[in-house]
Amino acid sequence: MIKKYTGIKFPPLTPKEIEEKYKETLEEMKEVLEWKKEEEKRLKGKNSKPQVKSAAKRALVRVARRIDTVNGNILYWKLRNEGKSHFYAGLERNEYWDKLKNKDSEEDKKEED
Repeated sequence: MIKKYTGIKFPPLTPKEIEEKYKETLEEMKEVLEWKKEEEKRLKGKNSKPQVKSAAKRALVRVARRIDTVNGNILYWKLRNEGKSHFYAGLERNEYWDKLKNKDSEEDKKEED
């Protein structure tokens, strides 16, 4: 059986919904930065045990990756809020993430040398 075109699955977001998503993403960034402060506090604590410090180091790697992710999403929703299309904003976000990925791989190569 051949499927026919049934139309758009989801209606496009309204400008109000886009603005709400942008604000949610900014709030998410505040939470992530708070998480980073907590982990740095655990890492620099004088009474912290070695296990706590190593766990904080691992968590800081995850925090850095999460900050990059949220920054990409902020870029996406900012462009959408300015009236850009989903396609254009998605490309910009993916280019931003690709740039970060390439930067990380270049740093790894330098460390190996």
